[in-house]
Amino acid sequence: MGKTLGQKSRIANLALDIYSTIHNHMVVDNLGTTFAALSDPTRRAMVQRLSHGPASVHGLTEPFALSQQMISKHIAYLVRARIVIKTKRGRESVCTLRPEAIKTVSDWAMSYRRFWEESFDKLEVVVNQMKKEEVRNDGKHG
Repeated sequence: MGKTLGQKSRIANLALDIYSTIHNHMVVDNLGTTFAALSDPTRRAMVQRLSHGPASVHGLTEPFALSQQMISKHIAYLVRARIVIKTKRGRESVCTLRPEAIKTVSDWAMSYRRFWEESFDKLEVVVNQMKKEEVRNDGKHG
């Protein structure tokens, strides 16, 4: 038996809902990994340095009083989080920032910024109304 148009539509909507849920889960999961990578001040400093352009692993090591092994672990964390790409150029390893990883964090934060700004705007309206009522009540009683 064939499916009716309504059944096909429900199946298509279910497929879209599942895709949307999986996509949202992947974005949130990627954000979690990104935030975990950025939670360390050394890694944030490395990202800051890489925001000015690619750098060798040796170049990333210089500003820190850490062993080469610790620096390599930090870089590996950034690579796993897909914030940094590490490539070989001859004997040297070069790290490059993936700006789209940072943009994902920025986009996520901006959505919350809009939420808070709207909330503060609404709060301001309420506070102003309360002040006006207070002035009116003071005028009646005073």
